[in-house]
Amino acid sequence: MHTRRLRDRLALLLAAALGAAGLAAAPCATAADDPVEVHGLKGEYYTQSAPGAFDFDQLKATGFDPNLDFDNLEPRLALATGQSDDVSVRWTGKIVPEKSGPHTFSVIGDNGFRLWVDGKTVIDHWVDDWDREQTGEPVELTAGKAYDIRVEYFEHYGGSNLHLRWTEPGGSKEPVPQSAFRLPDGFDYDGAIATTVLGTGRTLKLDFARRLAAPPAGLSDHLEAVIGGAKWPLGTAKRDPADPRSLLVALKEPVVGNKTGTAHGTADVRYDGSGGLTGTDGNVVKGFWSSGPNRSTYELRTKWADQVGPDNAHPEYPRPQLTRPDWRNLNGRWQFAAATAGERPPVGRNLAERILVPYPVESQLSGLERHEDRMWYRRTFTVPADWRIGSGKRLRLNFGAVDWRSEVYVNGTAVAQHQGGYGKFSADITDALRPGRTQELIVGVYDPTDAAAGENPPLGKQRLDPGGIWYTPTSGIWQTVWMEPVATDHVDSLKLTPDVAGSRLTVEARGVRDGVPITATAYDGKRKVATVRGRTGAPLTLTIHDPHLWSPDDPFLYDLKVTVGADRVGSYFGMRSIAVEKVNGVPRTVLNGKPVFMMATLDQGFWPDGLYTAPTDEALARDLKVHKQLGFNAVRKHIKVEPDRWFYWADRLGLLVWQDMPAMTAGVTPSADARAEYEREMKQMIDEHISSPSVVMWVTFNEGWGQFDMARVADQAKAWDPTRLVNSMSGLNLGADGGTGDIMDEHGYPSPALPPRPDGRRALVSGEYGGLGLAVPGHAWSVQQSYVDVDPATYTDDYLARLAEVHALACKGGNGAVYTQISDVEGELNGLLTYDRRVLKPDVQRVKAAQQALIRDASQATPAGCPTT
Repeated sequence: MHTRRLRDRLALLLAAALGAAGLAAAPCATAADDPVEVHGLKGEYYTQSAPGAFDFDQLKATGFDPNLDFDNLEPRLALATGQSDDVSVRWTGKIVPEKSGPHTFSVIGDNGFRLWVDGKTVIDHWVDDWDREQTGEPVELTAGKAYDIRVEYFEHYGGSNLHLRWTEPGGSKEPVPQSAFRLPDGFDYDGAIATTVLGTGRTLKLDFARRLAAPPAGLSDHLEAVIGGAKWPLGTAKRDPADPRSLLVALKEPVVGNKTGTAHGTADVRYDGSGGLTGTDGNVVKGFWSSGPNRSTYELRTKWADQVGPDNAHPEYPRPQLTRPDWRNLNGRWQFAAATAGERPPVGRNLAERILVPYPVESQLSGLERHEDRMWYRRTFTVPADWRIGSGKRLRLNFGAVDWRSEVYVNGTAVAQHQGGYGKFSADITDALRPGRTQELIVGVYDPTDAAAGENPPLGKQRLDPGGIWYTPTSGIWQTVWMEPVATDHVDSLKLTPDVAGSRLTVEARGVRDGVPITATAYDGKRKVATVRGRTGAPLTLTIHDPHLWSPDDPFLYDLKVTVGADRVGSYFGMRSIAVEKVNGVPRTVLNGKPVFMMATLDQGFWPDGLYTAPTDEALARDLKVHKQLGFNAVRKHIKVEPDRWFYWADRLGLLVWQDMPAMTAGVTPSADARAEYEREMKQMIDEHISSPSVVMWVTFNEGWGQFDMARVADQAKAWDPTRLVNSMSGLNLGADGGTGDIMDEHGYPSPALPPRPDGRRALVSGEYGGLGLAVPGHAWSVQQSYVDVDPATYTDDYLARLAEVHALACKGGNGAVYTQISDVEGELNGLLTYDRRVLKPDVQRVKAAQQALIRDASQATPAGCPTT
């Protein structure tokens, strides 16, 4: 039993703790002898009687929860019950409003929930769905009066979150704050009342209501901490020298936060009550369970981030299939400023901030690390005199990609406008130059991302409010900027189309006027293989006798030199074919005339330090090299289009690329303008990467996100590129089937799946599966999302068990499978690599051997290793 003196201390400590968190402790309205009310709720955690029962069967734990604003409940459910699926929770207590009048409550979560206030049902959504916000009718409440509150929740499987929000009279919707909650009558709690990961990310602070005696040695052995979904290794515990009511527990690995110390995610701490912790009064601190925020400012980085600076930001020539010897990289330190709509370009005016190009403004490596809807970039440059611009040479300014709408000025003259976040564009800036003087370059950018009032552009997984499967956005310049001298008649791109059956390559020079003399020569190393001459405006055909075919096992590339008038460019190509053909009556994917089973990962192309932009070219290649190291022969580039050098590495290393079209915002019906923009950007994607031998499939939609005219869009993609496969909907079970294309694609988690009703024409694949989650302390985001969590000791075994299921599907007509995913991405921890790419989770040799055996067996005309009955 606490004394009044202890209760008074508790009141002071609560006031301080809540004040530090931006909350106000409600004053005690009763006599001084009354107990101080702790702000929070009683949480009772149950397992269910059976999967999908959604009942309250066995009470596993009772704890103290400060509020109900959980981005990720997985670790808390697992800590409380030993499992994170088929769990139910009941929170009870009281709610005390600060204002009188109608209060509107809303709840959103994954999965079902219901809410009672003052004994009356406000929301009843006991439904097995996810992230569908429910809003109740307004409830009349009186300021300072305590009302009973009860919230019930169930989690079926997969991710889990819950957010209780209210709109107070005259206010806006916000999470119900901890200051509004009180514990229910009869629930005594004397454990830690606040738990915080401190700014360094290496210390956990536990606040108590009483002064603590010096903790005994070995206390940490009786503490268990789960931070951001991972069980965290703990060091020694000591009393805080600045506050005898607090414990400081060392963390052996840093907790990832963010620049401002406001990262999502909680630290859950459990004390078993047997570690000898006491107050200075000699009273034993009983077992408790507490949670609190992550205030760490430690940021996750790859090993390559420290190699990046203004003088070496992506110095490589950025366009490997159209190279020129003379060029100048314009990456590096630029001036920067936020902008407003309608603002005139800042010609001749220095901007106050600096940004490192080509890293997105939101990224660590940019130096700014914030989002802007509108922005200006500015720098100066000089043109080498020996380029002889204006004397038979023109100057091209090139941008790899700028997200989303951009306008470019040289010396105050508008030279280019472009729309689309993934495509290249360029401008002839010769006529805007000032002879013999330093030149000024300004780029204005507008990027709405997924703003409600925006244009709903193709954006993939970018979100202004990232969380779960949605990530930090990329805005502004995110690929290399460069300039190069070109002849008056010059080629903008090459379309290279192999014909394996005909032993020939078709070469088309694009972006140049008709009638210019053109010569194309193919090389095998230094040996000339074939030469053809003609004039632009008509395709050239190179005959490649006995062609050396490109494949994942032998990714052979021919070099190509093309001369168009005075313009000389270098390129390369691979000879390969891809199709769906019936083999023994079954639709099969066929590479170079032979069945091929495509074993891929989902590759989303995000980086903790560069977001959409890999920190270096070595980093860009590393993910693909890990694919090969693990025995994969394919990769699905998921709703993002990478820089050209990524495709170069895929071509060179030998990976079969499924290229997704970046989706529009999920759950938003696209307007006519948005649909037209989607198709325009899709055509640009196809045109830009049509010559890459690694690309074997275009994926036009994913899981129904922004879907429209599915059959027509797939047919249009096939018309634009009849040489590759078209997957009209990855995840038919989550989107609509237009019935066209070459592929039928099903998603299943964690087990792979095939479409249950094949049409006998399209090849079957499991377009996503797996998602085995494993958080590695010190290498993981502060909030995690996974489809199923696994034990570190059994991770490889669990992976191989799912791979065996893939093999079983190959025996039923499966042609490929995509494991989610190659690396952790922000809150998703189901990568084979950690997000910082420092830890490769599985046993490499075991996985490689198993995947190579699977590909070998499943690529037979009659798949091997299948049951005989």
